Amino acid sequence: MPLRLDSRDPGFAAAFTALVDARREANEDVSRDVTAILKRVRAEGDAALADYTQRFDRHDLNASGWAVTPAETRAALHGISTELRDALELAAARIAAYHEKQKPQDSDGVDAAGVRLGARWSAVDAAGLYVPGGRAAYPSSVLMNAIPAKVAGVERIAIVTPTPGGDINPMVLAAAHIAGIEEVWRVGGAQAIAALAYGTDKIRPVDVITGPGNAWVAEAKRQLYGVVGIDMVAGPSEIVVVADGRNDPEWTAADLLSQSEHDPTSQSILFTDDAAFADAVAQAVERQIPALSTAAVARASWDANGAIILVGDLGEAMPLVDRLAPEHLELAVDDPEPLFARVRHAGSVFLGRMTPEAVGDYVAGPNHVLPTGRRARFSSGLSVLDFMKRTSFLSLTPAAIAAIGPAAVALAKAEGLPAHAASVALRLP
Repeated sequence: MPLRLDSRDPGFAAAFTALVDARREANEDVSRDVTAILKRVRAEGDAALADYTQRFDRHDLNASGWAVTPAETRAALHGISTELRDALELAAARIAAYHEKQKPQDSDGVDAAGVRLGARWSAVDAAGLYVPGGRAAYPSSVLMNAIPAKVAGVERIAIVTPTPGGDINPMVLAAAHIAGIEEVWRVGGAQAIAALAYGTDKIRPVDVITGPGNAWVAEAKRQLYGVVGIDMVAGPSEIVVVADGRNDPEWTAADLLSQSEHDPTSQSILFTDDAAFADAVAQAVERQIPALSTAAVARASWDANGAIILVGDLGEAMPLVDRLAPEHLELAVDDPEPLFARVRHAGSVFLGRMTPEAVGDYVAGPNHVLPTGRRARFSSGLSVLDFMKRTSFLSLTPAAIAAIGPAAVALAKAEGLPAHAASVALRLP
């Protein structure tokens, strides 16, 4: 059964702190296993990839083919229904429109001292995108990762995805075609992350790796940060719903289960100020779970990581929400703006009763690759900026270096760096 808490109970503070501090992510065994996988792929390259793929995904890369051809992605697009093709194209258009507005502007100007200062933005040369393909296959993740990279101007984009039995979901291939991706590899897991980071004879290395994956994928990204850039270390999915008693409990139950069905380690939490509504939602969850094709996963997640928290009023919930810093936050009230104004830490916020988190997973436009595990306290969702870097520049005239150079000389001498001081002083009048 899910955790039930009441903010008015004497033991609430300790119980809520335990909920905030609970870890649902990789353990030491995962870290050790990933270290060994990365080391082997770096040393053995494609041979290690082929062996791991045979072992974990049960197919021979040399027989099934290492890469998916553009002709196969095109055929996949034409092979799905018109309804699904239209849905993917709508999603792609909305994601592109949203992310186009994130493109940063270059700057260039001269300050009062006569120094020209500026910054120029440019895309990375190559990006690697991880697309899950084990427990479920997510064409939406293809669009959410590939389109920001395209908008940023990345010239080479490579997808890696696990293919159990050698098969790839045709929707994933269709999404890759819509996104204009021509490099798709039938390799997944930590070994795929290693291949993108280090490069092999077949797979060229990239500069940035993005995309969600299981605990081994997340740990591989964490260990390889610095060799390549990464978007984030993503953990299990999570949702917090703040709702009053005027909501339909069936809607709220479905919203909570939309994350519970992802994985047994996902987390779904309801804050409400209405005890009767809390009970109604709990009952609705019990009614809905058996009807789900994902019932086993949803049940395990809800029982282990679900929580219903009763508060005196919804304003009281907001500092508690900030402590959780959730990946997804729904504010299911008539006027969400006052509560939204108090939100400091959340990956993405869904405002009002008619805005379920699930619409953001597919067609709304903002990215669904979001910080988990309280990382919204210091990080943001995937964006165009994850595929770009900023180069600053400056230019001094004789008058400009005369104006600011003496201060640089003084600071260099104070730091005990005489060559620094000399490089400036020799240019002074």
